[in-house]
Amino acid sequence: MEKEVTDKLLVALEGFVSWLEGYGETSFDHQSFYAGPIGGRAKAFYYRKPKVGLLAVAPMVFCEAFVPGARRLFWKSSRFPIADAHYAMGFALFSQALNEKKYYEKAVHFLEILEQARCKRYEHFCWGYPFDWVTRTGTIREGTPLITTTPYVYEAFQYVYEIDKNPEWLETMKSIVDHAMYDIKDFGFSNGVATCSYTPFDKGGVINASAYRAFLLTSASKQFAEEKYWQTAEGNLNFVLEQQQPNGSWYYAVDSRDFIDHFHTCFVLKALAKIEKLTGHTGCQKAIEKGIEYYIKNLFDENGLPKPFSKAPRLTVYRNELYDYAECINLCVLLKARYHELEKILKTVLEDLLRRWQKPDGSFRARKLFLGWDNVPMHRWAQSQIFRSLSLLLYEEGKKERECSIKT
Repeated sequence: MEKEVTDKLLVALEGFVSWLEGYGETSFDHQSFYAGPIGGRAKAFYYRKPKVGLLAVAPMVFCEAFVPGARRLFWKSSRFPIADAHYAMGFALFSQALNEKKYYEKAVHFLEILEQARCKRYEHFCWGYPFDWVTRTGTIREGTPLITTTPYVYEAFQYVYEIDKNPEWLETMKSIVDHAMYDIKDFGFSNGVATCSYTPFDKGGVINASAYRAFLLTSASKQFAEEKYWQTAEGNLNFVLEQQQPNGSWYYAVDSRDFIDHFHTCFVLKALAKIEKLTGHTGCQKAIEKGIEYYIKNLFDENGLPKPFSKAPRLTVYRNELYDYAECINLCVLLKARYHELEKILKTVLEDLLRRWQKPDGSFRARKLFLGWDNVPMHRWAQSQIFRSLSLLLYEEGKKERECSIKT
């Protein structure tokens, strides 16, 4: 990466850190419209009776498209464990990139917050959402652990443990693994293939959920030298590999939720890339090759920018999504050495992100709407994710430079 771009990246990150310190660690969310009793009932009614239910959710959809700031009328500003985990990872990376102790201390701060914010009703450490989440398959109550949140927290503790070797972090990581291993359930799909539950209570079938758990348990099998973790992870990994479509894509789930979107595709490919790095699994390599080909051809618009869907589940009210930018950068950093097209994509996406998406106060716009922008800063959607991805990019570029200087 050119020094000029690296300098801009550093300025952007420092501006963001300054904004975060002033703004605080709670925020509204893209789900705020539906997190409260009014929006939640309307959304549940829509899922039960879609045609009539459109009238019930229409006010929220209108606000989402034209008055994004109206979120504050529907639900309160909240703390999100998944965002705290991304901030912990981001600050851990940022501290190493700049060799700055104060940023390491910020990472530790977020770990301490996470320890306090875990789902208290469970023996093992785990995390979920701070609101009742109404989904097509039912309502997931506040404080229910999610396998799409908890692995990020595991990585956050792992990142900081690699810096300071604090045994407290390792103990928490082991508890997280026990939750993923024993509280999250497996359901046999075919011989040697198992889908895992999204929470301790559902029947599974969501592709990225199994990908998350497969990576967490694979990582744990190496971290704790426990073969049983890999044996369970392999069943979930086989499910992800088996569910890849002939064109290289993945649907969201094996039920009627057959949409294909940008950041969920990135979630699956990221998990496969990290599992492959840990194990050398040839099935991952083949799936990544097919998946990247589909990703490049179908999930970018005519300007080379992340496109939300290649197959949408419904009418959308936005053109581009900050979350997609964050996950695109993550994926490019992981795989650009292997796929040169990703190097070009990264350059285009980063240039657009720093030019159009970052606001003067240091935060990032949430969405490019059909008319204007959604400028509401939301930690889960996706201020924390973009901070983590940009910190990762800065860290990796610095590591590359350090390795080159050692060789010369």
